Amino acid sequence: MSMNIFRLCGDACHILSIIILLRRLLTARNAQGISLRSQELYFLVFATRYTDLVTTYYSMYNSVFKILYLVSTAGIVYIIRYKEPFCSTYDKAQDTFRHIEFVVLPCLALATLTHIISGEGVGLDLFRFIQELLWMFSIYLEAVAILPQLTLLRRYQMIENLTGNYVFFRGLYRFLYIINWIYRAHYEPGYRHHYIVYACGCIQVILYIEFFYYW
Repeated sequence: MSMNIFRLCGDACHILSIIILLRRLLTARNAQGISLRSQELYFLVFATRYTDLVTTYYSMYNSVFKILYLVSTAGIVYIIRYKEPFCSTYDKAQDTFRHIEFVVLPCLALATLTHIISGEGVGLDLFRFIQELLWMFSIYLEAVAILPQLTLLRRYQMIENLTGNYVFFRGLYRFLYIINWIYRAHYEPGYRHHYIVYACGCIQVILYIEFFYYW
């Protein structure tokens, strides 16, 4: 797996955003202003994208970061949903974005259509077919998984610094990944373009830019 400064900085920003969110939870001792629905969507992104953890070894770096994303996001979901005083301070009345109907199901439908139309699943055994389908689903899902969080913050209007920093580093991570793709396309011989990944990455960054522009 090719590495460059943009990929490394992107991964650092991703991890930093998770650390900031955990710090926000553990310092304030409440879950106000944090969307459990977004965190559940991110966990679903990682769980469906990283099925290759049990089938393919790329590098220690790759495996460690995948496990970190899975474990940390699962921990955040557990803290907000089940652990006091976080679960009792989580504002269910405000975190009402209908993520199943408007995010999960449309992304699953898009992934299925894309996978069938592209023909990428042709000739694969059932396990590999499902694995590739889940990977495509995770790409679509990550592009819009932040929507419940952005919707919740708009309702609160007043945004804490740590929560705002969390959202900022999430957006910066994806922006750096876009630069990483451009860099690899220019300098890496035989680099395989994936235009759906590019489009989803751009959509994700646009959502963050739009949020901070009107904040």
